[in-house]
Amino acid sequence: QVQLVESGGGLVQPGGSLRVSCVASGPIYSLGTMFWYRQAPGKQREFVASMTSGDNWNYADSVKGRFTVSRDNAKKTIYLQMNSLKPEDTGTYYCNAIITTFDYTPNFYWGQGTQVTVSS
Repeated sequence: QVQLVESGGGLVQPGGSLRVSCVASGPIYSLGTMFWYRQAPGKQREFVASMTSGDNWNYADSVKGRFTVSRDNAKKTIYLQMNSLKPEDTGTYYCNAIITTFDYTPNFYWGQGTQVTVSS
């Protein structure tokens, strides 16, 4: 089945950097827009960044200028480079993607998340 697997989370000090990755696998006919969301304890999941298959990107205002999204279509991977991290960036980071399988049905898929903690 289709899977999204995130990696690269961890503990980092304020002002530090971290890069998280998400790899898609399974019976994928077409990989569309890929997204990053995050969820802090006690808060709703929120949009962070996205990138289309044509490399058009979008960012939440809270991360503009600090985070950079990129993707490698050959590797079916999306990355999120996070710089100048703040304690409020702490949360579980989830990958989401629009994936069309070989029955030509597009669906949204979620990864299991990777924890990012920004703390001194």
